[in-house]
Amino acid sequence: MQDKGSTYTRSMQSKVHFQFPHLDYLVPNFTMAARILANLIVMGTTILARSFVQAYRQALANASKNGVAQEAVQNIKRASKTMTEAEARQILGVTENSSWEEIVQRYDNLFERNAKNGSFYLQSKVHRAKECLEAIHQPKEPEEK
Repeated sequence: MQDKGSTYTRSMQSKVHFQFPHLDYLVPNFTMAARILANLIVMGTTILARSFVQAYRQALANASKNGVAQEAVQNIKRASKTMTEAEARQILGVTENSSWEEIVQRYDNLFERNAKNGSFYLQSKVHRAKECLEAIHQPKEPEEK
């Protein structure tokens, strides 16, 4: 009884013999080399995939230990909420030399104008600008005991 491998090898040999009679001895070596090459490719791909997964897990573990990711997100949120003095002055349309009374007058004017036919967003920006300048212009009152 013959196995499938030997039948395949004989059929390949006959084809090779017909086309290239001087290469009969290479047919079994080609099939063996193809199998070995396929196994090497599969094993190499598996090893690379496992190493990438392991490196990704380690990077996630390192990031969570250090808290780098959470800190970066908090810094971005914090920075986006604060208004600079220059931005506040630009929103209210006042200069650095403006008195507190001028600032309050501009605030009242812009706040009322946006309350009647403006947008809530602009009204809130005007209010935040006043708060920012208020922290700069108003001296802190001493606490009473």
